[in-house]
Amino acid sequence: MSLLQKIWQRSRREATYFSGNARHALGMDTTFYSNARGSRIILYHNVCKTNPHKFNTLFIPVERFEEHLQFYKKHFNVISLTDYYAGKFSNDKYNICLTFDDGLANNYHYMLPLLNKYQIPATFFITAIRDAGFDILWNDFLSIAGKYGPVKLIYKNYACHKNRNFKYVTQTGKLLADEFRKTGFDEKAELMNYLETMVDFKANRQDDDYWLQTTSDQIRALSASPLVTIGAHGYYHNDLAGISLADACEEMRNCKTYLENITGKAVTGIAFPYGSYNADVLSAAKAAGYSQLLATDYLNPQDGTDLSMRERFTVNPFISTANQMNAIIRGHYA
Repeated sequence: MSLLQKIWQRSRREATYFSGNARHALGMDTTFYSNARGSRIILYHNVCKTNPHKFNTLFIPVERFEEHLQFYKKHFNVISLTDYYAGKFSNDKYNICLTFDDGLANNYHYMLPLLNKYQIPATFFITAIRDAGFDILWNDFLSIAGKYGPVKLIYKNYACHKNRNFKYVTQTGKLLADEFRKTGFDEKAELMNYLETMVDFKANRQDDDYWLQTTSDQIRALSASPLVTIGAHGYYHNDLAGISLADACEEMRNCKTYLENITGKAVTGIAFPYGSYNADVLSAAKAAGYSQLLATDYLNPQDGTDLSMRERFTVNPFISTANQMNAIIRGHYA
C-alpha cells in the first residue's frame, strides 16, 4: 500500500468516526439503534483504572467499559452465551453476548461489580495457569518486560532489541513473542525465569491490573454470580494449533478439569487462545466435552456451518463508545 493510500484510508477513518460522534451528540443515531436487528458475540479482554495502553492494546478504562454497559442496557438485548447458542433472540432489538478472555484479576475486581450493577450476563474464558504455579501469562510477562526491560537482550540464540512499540524484535525482524508463541510452555517458562532476573515488576503493585491472574477463590466468586458463565481458555494459554495435538488435547482436558473442580459446574465452552485452531483442535475440543467453540474470526469458510462454532467481534480500545456501538451493528470498523 502506497503512502497516499495510507493517508487516504486514515483520513476516511477519522472522518467516519467524527461523523459517528457528531451524530451521537445530536441524537441522530437513535433510529439506527432502534431499527438494528441481528446478533453478535463481543470479545473483551481487560479493564484498568488508568493508562490502558501502558503495556498492550487489550485494555479499556473502567469508565469506558461502564459506558458500554449503559449503552447495551439502553439499546441492545444482552443474552448469555447459552441463550445465544440456543437462538433465544429478541425480534425487537439487536442481540449481543459479552465474552472476556485471559482471566486476569481485573475481571473480578472491576467487571463483575459492573455486570451486577447493570444486570448484564457474560462469559469469562479463563486459563489454568494458576494450577501450573504461575500468576501471569507468558505473553503478558513479555509485554511488561518490553516496557521495563533493557533496550537490548541476548537470550540463547536470540539477539533482540526493542522496537518503537516497546516490543522485543529479533535480528531477523520478527517479534520475540511470535517466535515463542508456537513453542511448548517449558520454553516459555524458561524465558520468563530469565526475564525475571532483569525485570522486577511484581514489586510494583500498581501494575497488578495489567498482569495478575484470577485466583481460585476469585474464579469461584465469579462463577457464583447468576450472571456469569465460566469457560476455558487453555491450560497455559498456548497456541493450540501451534503445539502438538497431544499437548493441545491435554491442555483442553486439564483446563476443563481445573475450572470444574473450582466451580462445581460443567465447563462446556472454550475460547481458543489467539483465535488459533485447526480441524484437529476442533475435533479434540469436542472429544474433551466442549460444545461451544469460540474463535475470533473463522479461519476457514466451512467453519460457519459448524453448529458448535461461533466467531466474535473484538472491541476496539481506541474509539469512542458511540463508534464502538455502530461498529458492533455493522460488523466492521471504519
